[in-house]
Amino acid sequence: MRRISVTTEINAPAEAVWAQLTDTAAFAEWNPFMPSLAGSLAEGERLEVRITPPGAKGMTFRPTVTAVEENHELEWLGRFLVRGLFDGRHTFVLEPVPGGTRLTQEETFTGVLVPVLASTLAKTEDGFRQMNEALKARAERVAA
Repeated sequence: MRRISVTTEINAPAEAVWAQLTDTAAFAEWNPFMPSLAGSLAEGERLEVRITPPGAKGMTFRPTVTAVEENHELEWLGRFLVRGLFDGRHTFVLEPVPGGTRLTQEETFTGVLVPVLASTLAKTEDGFRQMNEALKARAERVAA
C-alpha cells in the first residue's frame, strides 16, 4: 500500500472551492494535473479522467465515484485491469478553517503493482501539489 496526501490552505469558503473543483468542464483552463474529467459526479457513476503528472506520460482511466458530499468530499475508485493489481482510491476533502478552507487531495494505492510503480507515484504527488495550488489560485480569485 502507498498513500499520497497533499494539503493546501485556501483563502476562500468551501462553497467556492467546491464550485471550482466540481466544474469539470473548466479543468482544461486551469488544472495542470487533471486537464480532463468527464462524467457525472454522482455515486456509482463512471468517470473518464485524464492525468498528466509532471515529467511522466499522461494516462486516462475510468474510475467509479464512491462518495459525494457537497462542499466536503469527493471520492472515486479506479482499478487497472482487475481488482488487486493496481487500485487507487482518490479523495478530495474540504474542511472549513478560520479564513477559508483546508483542501486535502489524497490517494491510497493498493495491489501487487504498487512497488513496481513507485517512481511514477512520486510524480503523481507533484501533480497533486500543482493541482491544489492551481485550485487555490482559481478559488481565491473567484471568491474575491
